[in-house]
Amino acid sequence: MNSGTQPPQADPGAPHHSEPTWRAPSAEAPQPHGPAGLHTGNQPPTAGPGQSAWWHPAAATDPWRDPASHAVIETRPVPHAPAPEPLPARPAERARPALGLVIVVSAVTALIAGTLGAAIGIWATRTGAGGGFITGAEPRTERDVDSVAAVVEEIMPSVVTVLTADGGNGSGFIVSDDGYIMTNHHVVVGGGAEVAESLQVLFSDGSVTSAEVVGSDPDSDVAVLKIEGDEHPPMVLADSDLVAVGDPVLAVGAPLGLSSTVTEGIVSAVDRPVLTQNNNGEVESVMAAIQTDAAINPGNSGGPLTDIAGQVIGINTAIASTAAEGEAGNIGIGFAIPINQAKRIADEIVATGSATHTVLGAELGASELGVGVTLERIVPDSPADDAGLRDGDVLTAFDGTTVTENTQLIALIRKLAPGTEVTVVYERDGREHSAQVTLEAAAD
Repeated sequence: MNSGTQPPQADPGAPHHSEPTWRAPSAEAPQPHGPAGLHTGNQPPTAGPGQSAWWHPAAATDPWRDPASHAVIETRPVPHAPAPEPLPARPAERARPALGLVIVVSAVTALIAGTLGAAIGIWATRTGAGGGFITGAEPRTERDVDSVAAVVEEIMPSVVTVLTADGGNGSGFIVSDDGYIMTNHHVVVGGGAEVAESLQVLFSDGSVTSAEVVGSDPDSDVAVLKIEGDEHPPMVLADSDLVAVGDPVLAVGAPLGLSSTVTEGIVSAVDRPVLTQNNNGEVESVMAAIQTDAAINPGNSGGPLTDIAGQVIGINTAIASTAAEGEAGNIGIGFAIPINQAKRIADEIVATGSATHTVLGAELGASELGVGVTLERIVPDSPADDAGLRDGDVLTAFDGTTVTENTQLIALIRKLAPGTEVTVVYERDGREHSAQVTLEAAAD
């Protein structure tokens, strides 16, 4: 490897080029003589009157035919002619500087310019930010307004680290200028079973304040906090129903206690059925989650999953893991509650202190491999009953999505608000049917 200090070696296979050599006239060159003109070598051949030395058949030497002859330059007087008519006088012109003076002035100017340029270059090199001779290109500090860095700079003041009672942490984000914060239910519970009354939240600028726990819902894993003040920067909430697989996303939060951390990825899947468990290992929530490969780790829970413009599309809440309990970490499979569902739950918590849950009104049979979920028993006066569904019907599609398992159907139902009308497809006695079902809130 060339270290950069050795001179380059000539390529033996490369063609060689020679420069022309300019020589001064030899000091031994013959001098011109004779009135007939200029010649080199001996005297020119003798020519008779009226004859030319250039061409004479009887000449001793013939410079045109004999290569050994010496060259002769012959001059003749100009024939007499009348004197030329004088030209009319021209107006006086301003004197021009002699060519020599112009050359001298140009040379001096070039010398001054070269010296000044070298001085400026040396000064710039010695006064550069980094000093030394290797300065690199001019650094850029301005970023495009739609770059990831610019988006993160804008949304970071709205993301908080939630400090839990057990010494751990989760994340959250501001959703209103009067201080409401969304996070996960399992964050406000911490390592215990009871919801805390208040928690400390840490902002990206390092300030800490107390937050009241307004309420939480374990079935959806959504909780709401409230801090004092009315000039907080809320995040923009997008329409999570418009999220598509492949959309770029950002996950923001405090994984492993590292506040204000940002990771980037894409939407890996939508409506992924996910079960989460509480501290006792019991199933606590079911969701039709947004799956992402953006790095999510313990501590990210409750933080925002945003689109590339910084608009919230979900709440980071769970990860898949192959590790033993207590050692879970990111393997590129994380899940977020769609923000449309989370916002509906949060609004209900703020308005009433609790949240409603959407139901179809049917008890499901055992899950089997293949397409369809068996409606084992239809609850009387339920949405399923009103739509004409019967015990034993096999539901194969819900709101345009093919259904293959019980958890998936429950997740799709809970994703929607009570009062939503959907189309279901089912099989009965080997024939396919469809019906319109208006979902309702579960009775208390």
